[in-house]
Amino acid sequence: MRLDLGDVRTIVVGFVAAIVVLFAVAAVVGIDQVLGKLAMADTRLVALVGVVALAWLASWAMALRTVLSALGVSVSPVRAFMLYAGATFANNITPFGQAGGEPFSALLISRVTDAEYETGLAAIASVDSINFVPSISFGLVGVVYYATVLTIGDRLQIEFVALAVVSLALAVPISATLLWRSRDRVEAGVASAVVPVVGALARAVPRITPTTHDAVRRRVRGFFRAIERVASDRRSLLLALLFSALGWLLSATSLWLSLYALGVVVPFAAVLFVVPIVSMAGVTPLPGGLGGVEAALVFLLGPIAGISGAMAAAAAFIHRAATYWLPVAIGGVSTAMLEADNANGD
Repeated sequence: MRLDLGDVRTIVVGFVAAIVVLFAVAAVVGIDQVLGKLAMADTRLVALVGVVALAWLASWAMALRTVLSALGVSVSPVRAFMLYAGATFANNITPFGQAGGEPFSALLISRVTDAEYETGLAAIASVDSINFVPSISFGLVGVVYYATVLTIGDRLQIEFVALAVVSLALAVPISATLLWRSRDRVEAGVASAVVPVVGALARAVPRITPTTHDAVRRRVRGFFRAIERVASDRRSLLLALLFSALGWLLSATSLWLSLYALGVVVPFAAVLFVVPIVSMAGVTPLPGGLGGVEAALVFLLGPIAGISGAMAAAAAFIHRAATYWLPVAIGGVSTAMLEADNANGD
């Protein structure tokens, strides 16, 4: 898998924009104050945050392995971890989060496992969909709990969070249902959009082969059939949901420990619904939501946890170092190793 010049340019521009946003967040709350808070962090607890983040990554990797098994694709736990790390790497360096990284992730899965591309796409899309269920469930639990204990002065933040959670809980299932029911039209629409583009590219690049409407529709139909296979395997679906829920709990634990490393103790319910909500910032045009997620964490943690903006920013940076930068490093190495292994096997 190779990135062309346009892909590299997009990634570079995205990271430059993200760094600008990060500096803006730090500047608003005070860069010196943030650095001062980070300097006082307990290094042993910071290291523990990294361990918990690795466990989170492993949990969602096992969800991917379970989904692949339901599709008849067998991978070892270690290879599943490397595949999911690679998928996370793709999501974290491309704009719009999963939407930008899923095509790359599907290609990686298909190359490593020899599965059809649409099978790899269905697998990673299924994992993303499965992850939605516990995230919203935990978010609603946190909102209900916190709505009963916060003071009147904090109601604005709770109303904002509750509105975001409920809106997402309604919008995603409705959109998915409409998409599924109109899958025949989706097949035709995708074919109508893809065939002319591939034809134009084939005329400009000789090594690209033109495609047909029937071929594209067949692949889209294969994707939907793979999704249906996952949904009909109740045992695998339940197991994947359990791995996903464990992953969300570990991600929330990472944020809780990030605060604790700075001497801040908050109810676990606070981070339980903050983490799923801020993950929505990952769909921004910034790579992996870098900058946007940190800003959302500062916006929510400050008033909800009753801490200063500088303290919230310091906790956000520790948490994101473990759940963003660490997976980027591991995922980049994993992708390179898988590609090298694939090349040696050719």
